[in-house]
Amino acid sequence: MSKKLAIIGASDFQNPLILKAKQLGFETHVFAWECGDIGERTADYFYPISITEIDQIAEKCSSIGIDGICSIGTDLGNITVSKVADKLGLCANSVDCIDVSTNKHLMREAFFKNGDPSPKSYQVTDLTDIDGLDLTYPIIVKPVDRSGSRCITKLQSSEGLEDAVRAAINVSFSKACVVEEFFTGIEFSVEFVSWKGEHHFLALTRKYTTGAPHFIETGHLQPAPVSDSLRSKIIEVVSHALDSLGVEFGASHSEILVNENEDIRIVEIGSRMGGDCIGSDLVELSTGVDFLGAVISVATGREPDLSVSEHPECAMIRFIFDGEDLAMLRQAECDRHVRVERSSVDNDMEHEIVDSGSRYGFYILTSDSIDNLEKYLPKRGV
Repeated sequence: MSKKLAIIGASDFQNPLILKAKQLGFETHVFAWECGDIGERTADYFYPISITEIDQIAEKCSSIGIDGICSIGTDLGNITVSKVADKLGLCANSVDCIDVSTNKHLMREAFFKNGDPSPKSYQVTDLTDIDGLDLTYPIIVKPVDRSGSRCITKLQSSEGLEDAVRAAINVSFSKACVVEEFFTGIEFSVEFVSWKGEHHFLALTRKYTTGAPHFIETGHLQPAPVSDSLRSKIIEVVSHALDSLGVEFGASHSEILVNENEDIRIVEIGSRMGGDCIGSDLVELSTGVDFLGAVISVATGREPDLSVSEHPECAMIRFIFDGEDLAMLRQAECDRHVRVERSSVDNDMEHEIVDSGSRYGFYILTSDSIDNLEKYLPKRGV
C-alpha cells in the first residue's frame, strides 16, 4: 500500500512537489481553494478546502490516514502544515517556531535576543505609532506577515510614510507592519534543510530585484559567485539564526544582505522552501541534491538523503515583466550553450505588476558555465 502525503496548495509553484511525491510512489492528497490551478488536476485526490481551514483539513487528513503533510514556498501554507501536523502527531516544526518565522516583528525580536545581525526595526499597528520611531533614513516598510514582495516600500524621508504604513497594514493578515532601517548591500538567499535540529547547507542564491521602492524579484542565480570565505561566514550566521527561531525540521529559506565590507544582515528567514522556483527547481539543478525529495522525507519522519544524484550545473530563473524578457527567452531557446529547463508565460501581459504574484511568467535556464548565463540575467534593478 502506497504512503499518503497531504500537500497544502495547488498552484504552479506547488506542482513540482505534487509531481515529485507521485514519482516517489506517494498517494497525493492536495488541499486548496478551487480556482482551476494545475495541482487540482495533477493530484491523485483534490479537496476544494481553503488552506486556512485548518480544522477541516486536519479532520480530513485524519480520516485519510496520511503519513505526512508539507507545502513549499508559502508562509500561509507553512502555518497550516505546522498546525495540522501538531494535531495529528506528524513530523514538522513546532507551532511556536512557525509563529516566529512567519511574523517579521517576532522574528526581529528573536534575532535581537540571540545576537543575530538584523536591521533595527519597529512594529506599527496604527498611524499614531510612527511619531515615536527612532530610525535613520532610508527605511523600508513591510507587512508583518506577508511574503512575495507584497506592499514593500523604501523611503528616503518621512514623505510618504503614512501612505506606506497604511498600505502595509491593510494587506497584513494581523493588521500590522514593520518599519526598519534599510541596509545597503547585495541580496542573497540561503537554502538549508534541517533534520532533528541539524542544519544542512544546500545552496547560496544571488537575487535580483527591481530595486526601490518595491523590490520585486526579477531573477535568481545559483550558485552565487562569492568567495569560499564569505560563503562559510554566511553559513555560520544563518545556521545560528535558524537555531534562534527554533527550526528543527525541513527546508528553510533565508534572505540576507551583504555589503562591500562583507557585513551581513538577515532580512528574514522562512521555515519553508523558498518560492520563485528556488527550492523546487534551482537547488536540484545547481547541486544535484533532490531537495523536494528531502522535504517529503522529513515530512514523513525519515532522515533526508542529501547525496548528489545528478550532475550539478549553473542555474538561473528570469521573471517576465515585459517584451524584452520574453525576447530573451526566445533567444535562449536557440542558444546551444544553455538549456531551457522550464518556462511559464501568462496569456495576459496587460495587467500591472505590483508584487511577485502578478509577474507575467518565468523561465529557468541551465548551463555548464556561469558565463553562458550572464547575458540572460535581468538588467533592471539590482
